[in-house]
Amino acid sequence: MRAILDLILLILQLYSWIIIAIAIFSWLLAFGVLNIRNDFVRSIWNALLAVTEPVLMPLRRRLPNLGGLDLSPVVVLLGIFFLERVILYYVYPAVMGF
Repeated sequence: MRAILDLILLILQLYSWIIIAIAIFSWLLAFGVLNIRNDFVRSIWNALLAVTEPVLMPLRRRLPNLGGLDLSPVVVLLGIFFLERVILYYVYPAVMGF
């Protein structure tokens, strides 16, 4: 059971890094540092979107419109951090007790 919890924690950490990467990538695209017409940049962007949009899009629909400010990555990161803490402080010690 500990191995499954470790795998879940690893996946959550990886997903949080992907969320941070797409936020930085979108800033670089918005400021013209990266060009979406480049095939390599477009393939990375599409891969990041494919992984993150199923989670971010429903949150974007529910969050209020703040005039171009997207808070959905912050909400997802807070949720991931909360879930990690719940697993570390409550679930993991209960599994270790057996």
